[in-house]
Amino acid sequence: MKIAVLIILAYLLGAFPSGVVVGKLFYHQDIRQFGSGNIGTTNTFRVLGRPAGLIVLALDILKGTAAASLPVWFHLGLPHYMILAFGVAAILGHSFSIFIKFAGGKAVATSAGVLLAYNPSFFVIAASTFVIIMLVSSMVSVASMLGMILITIFSVFYHDVFLTTLAVVLTIFIFIRHRENIKRIRKGEENLVPFGWYYHYRQKHQH
Repeated sequence: MKIAVLIILAYLLGAFPSGVVVGKLFYHQDIRQFGSGNIGTTNTFRVLGRPAGLIVLALDILKGTAAASLPVWFHLGLPHYMILAFGVAAILGHSFSIFIKFAGGKAVATSAGVLLAYNPSFFVIAASTFVIIMLVSSMVSVASMLGMILITIFSVFYHDVFLTTLAVVLTIFIFIRHRENIKRIRKGEENLVPFGWYYHYRQKHQH
């Protein structure tokens, strides 16, 4: 019973719609009505600016870490890999939040938070991979999808079947959540972040 209650709590932590709350509370705007309509970090940056984007990024990572850490904090005595089960509950909460009619974000930051709780050294590798790809491509979507493929490959070297299994599942899930981004990438219409190699390349060749 205690495990079931904490799994529900993990879902509720993940379901906390950081972007919506920050937007309404401090900016009196609902970010779902602007930009891509997504509640995550990227759209928050685009609609509300850098301070709000950084706050939402931190909150989305933190809720993944907090949810995944519940079995440790409550001394449930479960195997270490069970952290991932609680993390998955948070990821589902973020993507299908009960607080916003089961809508949600793409779960990249929350997934990173789960990795931080499960294996901090692997989190550093994953985060570094994401940042490097984004600095080259200037696209968060490309960094998320290509990053997950590389992260899955890297996970094999940890010889952790649970970590690799989660990485594979997350890769599929994140690709599904990025269906519209894939269409825009194919058309050359994907939104760029205002930095990185490709952004400067486009700027240079547009003038």
